[in-house]
Amino acid sequence: MEHIRPIGLPAFLGFSSENAAHRIAVEWDDPSGEQQEGVFIPRRDTGSRLNHLTGGRIFPGEHHLATFHVVDDGSRVDFAMESCDKAVSVRVNGFDADTLPLSSCFASLSESSRFFECGSLGYSVTCNPYRLDGLRLKTLDWRVRALTVEQVHSSFFDDSACFPDGSVEFDHALIMRDIRHEWHQAADMATEHKP
Repeated sequence: MEHIRPIGLPAFLGFSSENAAHRIAVEWDDPSGEQQEGVFIPRRDTGSRLNHLTGGRIFPGEHHLATFHVVDDGSRVDFAMESCDKAVSVRVNGFDADTLPLSSCFASLSESSRFFECGSLGYSVTCNPYRLDGLRLKTLDWRVRALTVEQVHSSFFDDSACFPDGSVEFDHALIMRDIRHEWHQAADMATEHKP
């Protein structure tokens, strides 16, 4: 992310950071019984000490510190991340494409795009086991492209203690570049009632 700053400040006062989030699509019923869509975020990582120190305190979303290696020349991407606590690592490399792989569970790029656009509301794990931080992404210009993946690895999804063998399968990747967006706090969610 580039030019991160509070709304109203000029871009030159912003800062940039590398970030990663493990996101799982979910549906739930709100207190009125209406079905909602969004994402559950069991973990966020960042290369920014500022994000690490202020996340979950000044703005929603607690972040773990990580090291990143990112090369993006506009058509190819090489992304590697390893958390400083050695709990997770991610590696993805590939190149821009116009279509999804034929093996995808989505019929088209536009269908996949619509599905992920519905994931704008996210709830992140916090150090408080009874509370999730709520955060809503508002994109001012939603555009995605397919990414043909040559290599993909996620220690999080490869963990057979959480995801038994055969329960998780890589489908496809999307990439977004130069998207103007805003992050807005959403109401926190209680995970369960305290005893």
